[in-house]
Amino acid sequence: MNYLPFTIFLTLVVIQDSSAQGSSSLEDEWYTIKGKVTSPEKKPSSDWYTATEVIVNGGEHITSLREDGTFVLTGIPSGSFVVEVVHPNYQFDSARIDITSKGKIRARRVNYIQPSQVTHVTYPLRLAPIGPYRYFQAREQWRITDVLFSPMVLMMILPLVLIVILPKMMSDPETRREMESVTMPKYEMPEMSEMLTSFFGGAKKDDGERKKAIRAKKNS
Repeated sequence: MNYLPFTIFLTLVVIQDSSAQGSSSLEDEWYTIKGKVTSPEKKPSSDWYTATEVIVNGGEHITSLREDGTFVLTGIPSGSFVVEVVHPNYQFDSARIDITSKGKIRARRVNYIQPSQVTHVTYPLRLAPIGPYRYFQAREQWRITDVLFSPMVLMMILPLVLIVILPKMMSDPETRREMESVTMPKYEMPEMSEMLTSFFGGAKKDDGERKKAIRAKKNS
């Protein structure tokens, strides 16, 4: 009795069952990330949708936007991922997605400065634009205020203003009376010759008295 056909049939059945189990287990480990990107333009053109991409972890998974601005990332395993929107002209919010082994998804805001600070966001994601990219620094413009408020100009203008205003203030009789009524305290400085004579003269007098006291002690 030939058992070869029966053996081949059983082998094929076993291979199909194992492949089906393996594919089902892989499908159970894959998840999807959904969200929507808000356009900075009121009426976005078709070029905007084609130029915008949604990437995961710097390019591990990439997808494009649909006509309504939504996106779906498939084949995502469990773990922690950073979802970013890439556009050549605009910068968008990014989010971190945490997927557990049971398929539970949690979204939070990306904070590279304070990673311990957790700010939860809604899921499915809604990524809004922050603003346009600034590839070039704006050139400084010449303004008249920069010249007027420079230190050199102020040093020249203030004396001129004082010269013009002070004579007018002194011409006013009331202001002149007030200036005359203000008496500054006067300090009489002693003459230098008197200070020197008193200093050196006092020293000679003290030396004479000291010699007299010594002689009196010797005589006694």
